[in-house]
Amino acid sequence: MKEGHSYEISQRQVQEAYKRVKANHGAAGIDGVTFEDYERDLKDNLYKLWNRMSSGSYIPKAVKGVEIPKKNGKKRWLGVPTITNRVAQMVVRMNFEPLVEPVFCEDSYGYRPNRSALDAVGVTRERCWKMPWVLEFDIKGLFDNIDHELMMRAVKKHTDCKWHLLYIERFLKADMVMPDGTNVMRRSGTPQGGVISPVLANLYMHYAFDRWMQRQNPDKPWERYADDGVIHCQTKAEAEALLERLKARLGECKLEVHPEKTRIVYCRSEKNKERHEHETFDFLGYTFRCRRVQSKDGAIFSGFTPAVSDASVKTFREKMRDCRERGKTGTPEELAERMNPIIRG
Repeated sequence: MKEGHSYEISQRQVQEAYKRVKANHGAAGIDGVTFEDYERDLKDNLYKLWNRMSSGSYIPKAVKGVEIPKKNGKKRWLGVPTITNRVAQMVVRMNFEPLVEPVFCEDSYGYRPNRSALDAVGVTRERCWKMPWVLEFDIKGLFDNIDHELMMRAVKKHTDCKWHLLYIERFLKADMVMPDGTNVMRRSGTPQGGVISPVLANLYMHYAFDRWMQRQNPDKPWERYADDGVIHCQTKAEAEALLERLKARLGECKLEVHPEKTRIVYCRSEKNKERHEHETFDFLGYTFRCRRVQSKDGAIFSGFTPAVSDASVKTFREKMRDCRERGKTGTPEELAERMNPIIRG
């Protein structure tokens, strides 16, 4: 360790963090600095960041509050960090994530390496065939309502590294500057848009929900992708009782279910022929409901299966239309470069 530097953070780590941040692109933060601006003096910028982080003196700037429209017409807040802040968060994430990733549960899918929404949908499909009832739930404003004290308590279960703890707490408490210039002190939440936020949100839900389900409801399988989840039950009464216990558990963790996106659903199929009020649900862009299904030997029967939801199809078409409009002035190769990620999902 160099003299005057309290923490073992290498310049190589900072350089690698920048490469990963740049690969994800992203808009400028509150300082207005773009990647093009940043790279005009890249070596010096990264050196200054390393020097401050390794000495413990790095203080992240406020994040830029940006309103993002949601599919339901409402809006959510995205917190956009500066490029320097993103690189600093990536340095911490590169060191902290390997400590928590191995302990995360098998049925947690969001923001994790080698796992996808399609994996979660596939497992959900299989379990809906085995258990006729589903408790579909959504955590209301997960990223905005994470309790900082509980979050840091969870972080400390997995690291005693002083600079991990120092910078994670500083990232959590960084102010947000709203579009009108108002500076908002954040007493809860982790900015949706922060590099380390997905890891922290998963860790928070690991203790708030995942481990609780394993301990208290080991007979009820589930799938969770960030703030969206599905729990499988044998009876409606089980699902109703579990919903009340879930509300209480989340309340202990300063969270709540979204009332409009949480309900109990009957998985109607060839073998589950009753009729109930709710017989369909959406999960990760797919609508699950009773459909005509063909088996491997050609037999036709009714099965509770997923298909791309109408909302997802509409969003896909809108993105493709926007791409074509913006591509009128570009080459076919440039248009393909913009459209391929949309097609791949």
